Amino acid sequence: MICDPQPISPHAAQVPRAVLALEDYARGVEAGDRAVLARAITLVESRKPADQALARRLLQRLLPSNLSQTTGRAYRIGITGVPGVGKSTTIDQLGMNLIVAGHKVAVLAVDPTSRRTGGSILGDKTRMERLSQSQSAFIRPSPTSGTLGGVARRTRETMALVEAAGFDVVIVETVGVGQSETAVAEMVDFFLVLLLAGGGDDLQGIKKGVIELADMIAINKADGDNIDRASKAAAEYQGALNILTPVSPSWAPPVVTVSGRDNRGLDALWAKILDYRRIMTGTGEFDERRRRQAVTSMHDMITDRLLDNLRTAPAIATRLPQLEAAVAAGRMTPAMAVEEVLRLWHEASAASRSP
Repeated sequence: MICDPQPISPHAAQVPRAVLALEDYARGVEAGDRAVLARAITLVESRKPADQALARRLLQRLLPSNLSQTTGRAYRIGITGVPGVGKSTTIDQLGMNLIVAGHKVAVLAVDPTSRRTGGSILGDKTRMERLSQSQSAFIRPSPTSGTLGGVARRTRETMALVEAAGFDVVIVETVGVGQSETAVAEMVDFFLVLLLAGGGDDLQGIKKGVIELADMIAINKADGDNIDRASKAAAEYQGALNILTPVSPSWAPPVVTVSGRDNRGLDALWAKILDYRRIMTGTGEFDERRRRQAVTSMHDMITDRLLDNLRTAPAIATRLPQLEAAVAAGRMTPAMAVEEVLRLWHEASAASRSP
């Protein structure tokens, strides 16, 4: 049981924390030190160049512990669903079931940071009350900073850290709106879509793209008077899936009914998730999926770093507001503005190479 922290005096709050070196971070993460793990995640989320450089060295240093990005020992599960579908309740109960079975569970909640205010919804620890109090669980919101690239880079690197810390099941929860589902589906081993029966999530209301991403669909809140409706919805969705071409010839995505609130059907759900890993490992598709994801991660990071370099280049930083104003006023097309930015970038690059 995690105890509430003691109040910190004003004088104590002013004392800076000791700066950790690379080996301090590595030893702490490998030892499962939760405080060091949290600081390591903050490090990989930082946009400061010095922090990013140290984070890259730390992740490389932890590769032996993590058994590499493509063969990490944890099972990575993505879970999505519209607000109100019961993701947090289901993850809380499923996580507790897994802990009872001897697993260590990390939950990374992809957090929709506001583009306007920079604020974010960080209530995951209160929504997953039992998991947040277990020493065998670790919950961490992952703010997106308004970009899918941010989701991809930070969440992938955070997964590597929690795996190195000994967590063998990593659940990535996405908010279930926008394009974050695609970003999460491309970084996990198994992608679960939670839906409701009779709650507006009928066949016409669900994006085909989300259904195509699913390795399994679970109709949640199959309890009380809703059991029959959930069973009917499951049959309808199974029919819809049968029409679509499956991603793998080795796996037909099933549809199950569950109740996160009543802990109904979650054992069967987990058994199917394990069946998926067994089948896909046997065909070699499990490892191939991870290899593709590692390359995708590299490409995403290249894009992320190039954009950062473009924005911070002095010549571009000075000129960019003027270009934005010209585009907004209709005096310049977006394409011409891009050409101007690239010209400035090439000139700056050439100047940096000149003796």
